[in-house]
Amino acid sequence: MPRRQGYALLIALVAGTAVLAVAAAFGTTLFTDRRPTPRPPAETHAAARNPVAPANAGGNWVATWTMAPVGAEPNTENGFPGNTIRNIVHTSVGGDAARITVSNLFGTVPLVVDRATVNTRPVTFGGAAVVTVAAGGQVVSDPVTVPVAADSDLEVSFRTPRPGGPVTYHPNTHQTSYLIDGRGTWSTTHWRYLTRVDVLNEAAPGAVVAIGDSLTAGSGSTTDANSRWPDILADRLNGRYGVANAGIAGNRLLRPGTSGQGGVDRFERDVLSVAGARTVFVALGINDVQQTPQETDPQRIVEGLRSLTERARARGLTVVGATLTPFEGFSSWTPERNAVRLAVNERIRAGGVFDAYVDFDEAVRDPGAPNRIHPAYDSGDHLHFNDAGYRALGERVDLASVERARTPKSDEL
Repeated sequence: MPRRQGYALLIALVAGTAVLAVAAAFGTTLFTDRRPTPRPPAETHAAARNPVAPANAGGNWVATWTMAPVGAEPNTENGFPGNTIRNIVHTSVGGDAARITVSNLFGTVPLVVDRATVNTRPVTFGGAAVVTVAAGGQVVSDPVTVPVAADSDLEVSFRTPRPGGPVTYHPNTHQTSYLIDGRGTWSTTHWRYLTRVDVLNEAAPGAVVAIGDSLTAGSGSTTDANSRWPDILADRLNGRYGVANAGIAGNRLLRPGTSGQGGVDRFERDVLSVAGARTVFVALGINDVQQTPQETDPQRIVEGLRSLTERARARGLTVVGATLTPFEGFSSWTPERNAVRLAVNERIRAGGVFDAYVDFDEAVRDPGAPNRIHPAYDSGDHLHFNDAGYRALGERVDLASVERARTPKSDEL
């Protein structure tokens, strides 16, 4: 059984047993996103399926995992005083040291962390164990000597000793993390405060950063299976590159969506500032087409996509864009909105928007009804994909587009 599936099964079996025992003993009411569970076995975070050779102190910092912060977590005005937040993240590339980024982007008061660990190894900030993160700010840790394996689960924990909120978070992660309070350990599908894990690696030439919406964040995929399309791409790259997922469910390109800033506004923070960024994948636009208010002018979407390409090119990055996928059968579909999608795709395929493109539309559409997702890939709502659908997207990516260095045109020099 593959490691990612085995880990998910182990978590499910252990967590399920513990929940029943606690509920029976104490009459606990079980709430969505707050189920009592035991600490996951430490060994599940230590092994790797595809480890890379250790790096030395002269290596490069490369992102192995990122989280795009979405907003302020509801009902966390005081934060989680006295609690420990245990984020579980899945790595893409390995290294022999790590550093983490703690974000208080949506906090309105300073955030104090008095204990941080990576796989139980203590983390310091400027040589100190205690760090204060200003409201709206972030802090990068000192390097911590800890082996980080490619394609493995990593535990990054914070203890917050006093009130400080609201909490900067990313919901609907499709990954089980934990919150420890005075009553016990509770499972959650939120990532909190942690936005990046970088590793020191002398062999990896850089990182791939994927900015997108729910189709990049993995809505519809199996929790703890790590089956989002960037995860599939990371598997195919086999630890040679970092893969950073900057997907946000509901995200739009041109304006704020149902969650998070629009892609044009968060591009600097979530993409261009990622350690080792080398290739950018842009998979945005479908929510501009189908969310209210709908964007009815395909040219505006194309210009927004092109603006991201120009900004990335200015940093020497290669940009690969994705065509917009079908959504007939979803509640917001109309022939007019579908016409906008098709017009955007036509412009992407014609060239001039990105350095290269990946045809996600062609990869998942039903040949007999091309405005619909193929039934084998449909999560059931006709917009999002199941694990097989995300695998089809990840396998559609031409690896040469990741590894090919971009040569600027003469008029860009």
